[in-house]
Amino acid sequence: MSVHDQLSRLGITLPPVSVPAAAYVPFVQTGKLIFLSGHIARKDGKPWVGQLGLTMTTDEGKAAARAVAIDLMGTLSAACLAAGKTLDDVKRIVKVLSLVNSTPTYTEQHLVTNGCSELIGEVFGPAGAHARSAFGVAQLPMGACVEIELIAELG
Repeated sequence: MSVHDQLSRLGITLPPVSVPAAAYVPFVQTGKLIFLSGHIARKDGKPWVGQLGLTMTTDEGKAAARAVAIDLMGTLSAACLAAGKTLDDVKRIVKVLSLVNSTPTYTEQHLVTNGCSELIGEVFGPAGAHARSAFGVAQLPMGACVEIELIAELG
């Protein structure tokens, strides 16, 4: 099943690339690797604000990370198009790095990040199995609850 078919089956429409909020570009390709800049969680088009362990539960954080995964795939689709490819040409999701806005005592950053990792695995199948880091941080831009970046390899 193609990536597009998987997304359709899941009822997911990929958003266009977001305009960067600072001095950076949404993605960079070098060789066969595509590096996606960090994407913050958004809800209803606005930053999804909150802090895990204080104003948000792990399940809410997981939903936010899933929303980030959808935005990341939208940017990855644009990066593929810029390279003359499609999402079906993604050979591997190489790495996901997740930053979770959380209290000093919160320890479930890895479970929050599963919201992203599980969706990527479902969409890309075996090519979606990736290395990953999940960190707790004191704050993120605009008070967002989660920010995630991604590295992918094109075939």
